[in-house]
Amino acid sequence: MKLKIYQVDAFTDSVFSGNPAAVCPLDQWLDGSLMQKIAMENNLAETAFYVKSGNEYQIRWFTPTVEVDLCGHASLAAVFVLFNYENHTEAEIRFLSPRSGELIVTQNGDFLTLNFPTDTLESVELTSELTSGFNIMPIEAYKGKTDFMLVFENEQQVKALIPKMKQVEKIVARGIIVTAPGEEVDFVSRFFAPQSGINEDPVTGSAHTTLTPFWAKRLVKNELSAIQLSSRKGYLNCKFMDERVEISGQAQLYLKGEILVE
Repeated sequence: MKLKIYQVDAFTDSVFSGNPAAVCPLDQWLDGSLMQKIAMENNLAETAFYVKSGNEYQIRWFTPTVEVDLCGHASLAAVFVLFNYENHTEAEIRFLSPRSGELIVTQNGDFLTLNFPTDTLESVELTSELTSGFNIMPIEAYKGKTDFMLVFENEQQVKALIPKMKQVEKIVARGIIVTAPGEEVDFVSRFFAPQSGINEDPVTGSAHTTLTPFWAKRLVKNELSAIQLSSRKGYLNCKFMDERVEISGQAQLYLKGEILVE
């Protein structure tokens, strides 16, 4: 059996930056264990699989070790593939995720805009479990549906963070978002998820469903600019719309080919 595969750098306008994701278009769903093996073999933060279903596309996302509820950069990569290489001609794409419901994506020039459900946040105590994995003390902590979020005083602290991955891995969550006000943008962030097989994710679209409502309320503005400060860096434009969040970015194709599966 031969399967198409694309690798796309998401949330960037050039290759070798942003966040690489694999995209595998399917005619019908494969067994979940096989999709997990493909994602492990790809060894990227996420691999997206999709199947066309009427006017929508069913979509699932896998890290090298687990299936996840939502992945923004792999969704952006899948949209880029559909618009540019898989003959999708409508201006809008509707994904249907078994874990996250309906996800809508639109195209505006070179920018792709994801429309995702807003995360729910609650303030939590700054426990030693949350703080012992980092060399700098945060000033606030929050819990979303799948992640914890630690807030720091400024961008330089986020840049200077050195996580102790064995400590971070003990926190029961998909991963840990760290964030602070930006110097040239509204906010910056990084994302650590050794629990999900990703020590540091280059650009995490889904984390911005948490970050956007937080900073929109903190800064009293609904349209925000953001940078994820990984070594590859990612650039995002975000819009808070109460129960939904729009996350916009660009993408570039790195490779396309075939997977050979017996």
